[in-house]
Order: sequence, then structure tokens, then C-alpha cells
Amino acid sequence: MQYPSVQTDTRKLKSGDIFFALKGDNFNGNAFALKALESGAVYAVIDEDIDASNNKLIKVDDVLATLQQLAKYHRQQFSIPFIAITGSNGKTTTKELIHAVLSSQYKTYTTEGNLNNHIGVPLTILKIKSDAQMAVIEMGANHQKEIEGYCRVAQPTHGVISNVGKAHLEGFGGIEGVKKGKGELYDFIRSHNGVVFAFDDYDYLHQMSEGIKEIIWYGTKSGEVTGTVKASEPFLQVAVTKGFSFDVIKTNLVGDYNLPNILCAVTIGRYFNVPDEKIKSSIENYIPSNSRSQLIEIGSNKIILDAYNANPSSMKAAIENFSSIHADNKILVLGGMMELGDESLHEHENLIKLIQQNNFENVILVGGNFKHTHQSYTYFDKAEEAASYIQWQHFQHAYFLIKGSRSMQMEKVLTAFKVE
Repeated sequence: MQYPSVQTDTRKLKSGDIFFALKGDNFNGNAFALKALESGAVYAVIDEDIDASNNKLIKVDDVLATLQQLAKYHRQQFSIPFIAITGSNGKTTTKELIHAVLSSQYKTYTTEGNLNNHIGVPLTILKIKSDAQMAVIEMGANHQKEIEGYCRVAQPTHGVISNVGKAHLEGFGGIEGVKKGKGELYDFIRSHNGVVFAFDDYDYLHQMSEGIKEIIWYGTKSGEVTGTVKASEPFLQVAVTKGFSFDVIKTNLVGDYNLPNILCAVTIGRYFNVPDEKIKSSIENYIPSNSRSQLIEIGSNKIILDAYNANPSSMKAAIENFSSIHADNKILVLGGMMELGDESLHEHENLIKLIQQNNFENVILVGGNFKHTHQSYTYFDKAEEAASYIQWQHFQHAYFLIKGSRSMQMEKVLTAFKVE
């Protein structure tokens, strides 16, 4: 069976692709349909009148809906495990770890980067080829019914909710709304007799998973696999205390908060009969990228770059982890948090209190509602301004935590550091 490649960006088009003319707030793919055909696309799927005489244009009512329907049809051609992952924090890292473990034993397809939205999920599914033995699909969401829609397309057989925290409060309408939204994955698994993997330490996952027939627990004290933090400087080491033939896994991840993500990957690997030595080596060889829990050394300075995204839960975990690190000159560089709605100022004020409780003295705040908080720390509107300030300070032998929401582009702070 032939699996043509689907493309939504003419700049990435290859000869033989099917082009889907998607629309967004700032673009309209219909305007590029003819260009796509000229560039080698075999067909262009459109939902506006362009050129009725061109028989390579396929007009539909809604291009996005058609893309999702095609992805669902493609998904139905497979009888392999489809593992869906969602959660407020850590889902991309968890996905990457699970993929690393499973791909050591099986031909495994997964979400590229964090293409986990209404476009990314179907595109991920459509890239799965006939040799697939496993699929790992990441699902992001910022409002109700979103995960439910992704599940209709991806039809997961197995599910993971990494955690539920204070993320996208504006869209979900508060923490209970977040639980309900993320819980839509459990709802699908429950109604289709699937399997979930869940962190035993989170009481709310016990409540949310009620009625699911097969739950594989992992945790620090109870579960099929258990483990604790053995060391966390500079990188996390996990002492596995049950369900694994090796005592310690030495990772390249920064932060105790990655413990559940590691245990999840071990548990899923064991469930699908990946040999323990492959599980261990896959996790130990995984190097984080894309500004997620990265430890970077530039000159005499060390930098934890965790700037891909931020919400009150992940900020709290990162600050507390940074507080526990043994270093003389620690500097917090924090960007504002987005999509918090009416809770935004309150949550930024809470972070200021947390910073004060942990006795951080050198703090640089950037953008968002940090501007309106009551504090006397150094503040800038943009990451570039913070970078200029840091560059002029000529810090030496300092330890930085750089974190903030995606729109703050906190990775730009790295331009301040020069190799001596």
C-alpha cells in the first residue's frame, strides 16, 4: 500500500506530496494551492474557489476537517498500540523518553517536537508508515473538548496523563477545568477498554481514573515500578527500588521533577517487554533539547535553560529545584507566564513570595504580569533587554535558571554569555 506524504507548508513540499491548504489567523493556504501544484504536489486540497479547470485541485467544505478525517481513516489501518500523552507539565519530555525506550525494540513513530495541536496530531498520524509497531502521540490542549477531539482521530489504546497543574487556566476556567480537560483522555480509554499508566503519588489521578479496568501504576512508594531521587546535581539520578533489574539510572536531565517522567518510561518499556538493559541505556543516552531542562556551560557559568514554556506549577518546581542546588552565586532569570486569565497577577505574586521564601537575592524578571507585582527585583520588558543587562554585569562562576512562557522567548538571554 502506498502512503503519500501530506504537507501543509509549500516551503517543505516534496514532489508527490498532497498539499492541504489550511487557514489560520494570519495565513490562508488556499492562496498557495497552485504554487504547491507547480512545486510537485500531486493534489491540493482546498476549500475556496480557485481554478475550477484544474483537476488536481480537490475542493472540500473544510480543509482542516478533511485532514483530520483522513488521519482517522489512516489510523484505522493499524492494529498496533497507540499511546497518547497529555498533561500540564513534562508531556514532551515524557513522550521523548517513551519513544527512546520503545524505539530501542520496536519501529516506533512519534510526535515531532511538540506538534501536539489540532494540526500536529493528524499530521503525526499521517506520517506513520506500514512498518510501524508502536505509535506515541502527544496531545496539548488549552480548552475543554480539545483532547476529546484528538482522541476521536488518534483512537489511543493506551494513555498517560503526566500531571494536572495550573496551566492554561484562562481557557480551561480554573484547575478543575484543567482536570476535566486532561481527563478527556481517560474518558476515551475508559469507554474503549484501554490501558492507562499513572503516577501513584498523585491522588487526583486515582480519582480521575476510576472505572478504568487496567491501570498500571508507578510511583515513589507503590506501583509496578517504584523509584526515588538518588542524586540531582548536576543531573538527575534515579534509584529504582522495584520492578527493574538495575539499581540506578543516570540521566542527562536537570531537575527532581523529571522523576515521574523517568519512571513512566521505565514502566511502559517493561509493559511492552523491552529488555531492562535497553530501557536503561535508552534513558541514559537521551539528551534534552529545544530549551527543555538543558544544562549548558558557557565559560565559567552554568545555565539551566528551561525556557520552552512555563506555568505556575512548572515554575514552582523549577524554582524549588534550583533552590536545592549547591552553588554560591545563583541567579534567577524568569519570564512572565501567559494564558492565566484573571488569575495571572495573583499567580505572579505567588511566585514572588516563593522567590522570597527561598532567599534568592539576584533575580531578573522579564515581562508579563511581573511588571505589576510588588517587588524590588531587576525588571525588563523584553528578554533582549535582560540579555544586555546580564552581558554588562560580566558574571563569572555563576549558576543561572532561565525560564518563562514560550512567547517571552527567554532563550534570547543566552546571547548575553560569551565564552571566555
